[in-house]
Amino acid sequence: MRPALRRVCKRAGLRPVSVHVLRHSFASHLAMRGASIKVIQELLGHSDIKVTMRYAHLSPAARSHAVELLDGPPDGPGGAH
Repeated sequence: MRPALRRVCKRAGLRPVSVHVLRHSFASHLAMRGASIKVIQELLGHSDIKVTMRYAHLSPAARSHAVELLDGPPDGPGGAH
């Protein structure tokens, strides 16, 4: 772990985390808030979308919310077909 990151975590009262963990959290939170995987890929600087898919884990609640979207009315003029 980088010394500067260790100090920041300590000051914030957080357990020590690596930059790698922060990247996973960043990608996952973006995905759970609806950012497209392509945008996340660009923000992380990955050349292969498969790498981004490993970073962008979704919580069980986010998956449940996605399925619940089917309970609402269809979007767009005339509804989805």
